[in-house]
Amino acid sequence: MAASLGCCLAAPVSALVPYVYIPKGQELEASALSIAQVAAQVLQTGQLEDATSLAGLSVRLLPSNPQAWLLLAEARLRSGESAAAREALAQAKLLDSENSGVWFAEASLAMADDDFATAETLIRSGLALDPENGNAYFDLGNALFLQGEGEEALAAFQEAAAKQDNFWAAINNQGLVLYEADQPEAAMERWRQAIAIDDQVAEPALALAAALYNQGDQGESTIGMAIRALDQEPEYVEEEFQESQLWGEKLRVATRHLFTDSRLQNTLKRARAIARLRRLEQERIAPLPEENGAPL
Repeated sequence: MAASLGCCLAAPVSALVPYVYIPKGQELEASALSIAQVAAQVLQTGQLEDATSLAGLSVRLLPSNPQAWLLLAEARLRSGESAAAREALAQAKLLDSENSGVWFAEASLAMADDDFATAETLIRSGLALDPENGNAYFDLGNALFLQGEGEEALAAFQEAAAKQDNFWAAINNQGLVLYEADQPEAAMERWRQAIAIDDQVAEPALALAAALYNQGDQGESTIGMAIRALDQEPEYVEEEFQESQLWGEKLRVATRHLFTDSRLQNTLKRARAIARLRRLEQERIAPLPEENGAPL
């Protein structure tokens, strides 16, 4: 009995202590950079919520990485959360003021605020660091055109097309500038060039159709071009959308004239209905105003 009790009263075995692995600094940094890479890929696919979450995780793991902050800012900017985007950009700029992407992203915010002069200044600062960036020259052209600087805008769009092969949008925008400068033939030539690069884009096709129609070329080929363009991008049926895409008054007037043609009426009705549905959907999923200032 004593022996049995001795066994029972033996010292209890210590409880197992769970082993928790704490990553080293280098491993955390590698993980953060890897997550930032994935965030960039997800952002390219348009999955803004996932990209924001991944970029946010990356900056929490490695707050000294300016590129991760820049990714977070871009995701916030695309989501319409301008206040949060500004905070992320400020952090990225504090860490690396020589990063041209920070200046270009700040310019995007200025453009969204209709502050085109500030956007121009910011883009030029970015181009001083990255002078071969075709997209930045394209944005510069937009900022200049919106300030009424047609000649400078044309030069910027030409530079954009020179820096980047097959940049149909830059060539298309050259047409927009030239049409407002009373050079319709040169404008139409640019739109034909843009269509030759990509015959699936609607904007240069509709612009060319409107210009041709306004000059008296009102045949079936012109009407067919307009129909195909509106089927591809119904939003162009709305003048407000045209204006948001930098279509000047003269081109909008020409398009208005085109839209009076009886052969287009069924297409116009369908395009307006689709455009209205898309606008309602965008309004439904847009972030609430109080979300714009949400913490990063």
